[in-house]
Amino acid sequence: QVQLVQSGGGLVQAGDSLRLSCAASGRTSGSYAMGWFRQAPGKEREIVAAISWGSATYYADPVKGRFTISRDNAKNTVYLQMNSLKPEDTAIYYCAADPRMLFTTTLSDYDFWGQGTQVTVSS
Repeated sequence: QVQLVQSGGGLVQAGDSLRLSCAASGRTSGSYAMGWFRQAPGKEREIVAAISWGSATYYADPVKGRFTISRDNAKNTVYLQMNSLKPEDTAIYYCAADPRMLFTTTLSDYDFWGQGTQVTVSS
């Protein structure tokens, strides 16, 4: 089992920045993929960014150039730096981990999820 605890988030204005953190504990030995997803009201959960154990990255088109995913393997923590936030970024953000794979962008591949954190961007 892997436990994921998120921190960060909140209410900001358009153009502001936020950083989300996700700390993993439990069976965290070995290489594993991590990702950030988000779910807006009335919409399906979608990928935001993913990162491999070796820090290869993927970004969804809407966030390219604005968001940065990173990880500190020594701390078992993944981060999402969000800059130039827009009202359409408003959603609940979830981190996820998949100990079975080195890298994946597929939601259904992820076995473990954080508790979610609200990000609200006002115009």
